[in-house]
Amino acid sequence: MCGQTKIRIHRKTISRFKERVRELTNRNQGRSLSQIIKDLNQYLIGWWNYYRLTEARHLFKSLNGWIIRRLRCVVWKQWKNPRTKVRNLKKLGIAHKDAMLCGNARKKYWRMSKVKWVIFALPNRYFFERGLYLPAQ
Repeated sequence: MCGQTKIRIHRKTISRFKERVRELTNRNQGRSLSQIIKDLNQYLIGWWNYYRLTEARHLFKSLNGWIIRRLRCVVWKQWKNPRTKVRNLKKLGIAHKDAMLCGNARKKYWRMSKVKWVIFALPNRYFFERGLYLPAQ
């Protein structure tokens, strides 16, 4: 510990980070998932390079999960119609009965991003294969 000081991230910094990620993953902008991931990666890489020396690794893990959930919301909204949701869930390996229940649910996007079948259909790997970079993995 000679001469090394630990950097801590202030809660205001985290709230600014989350606000910026909310702007980048806004569901009302009409952008493709690849464009959202591209813009998000640019911000995340810069943020990670600045804060990588901090002692808050557990914080990065929870933020990563939150970002993935935001992206699931984006995809769920892009699918729009219940018929499209059911068809896409079935394409991603969800059984017909479960896809029907999930695709026709009346829950909004944020709540649906936490549903088991949506998580199975859109795992973290789905976003990593499309180029998402998350810090501290």
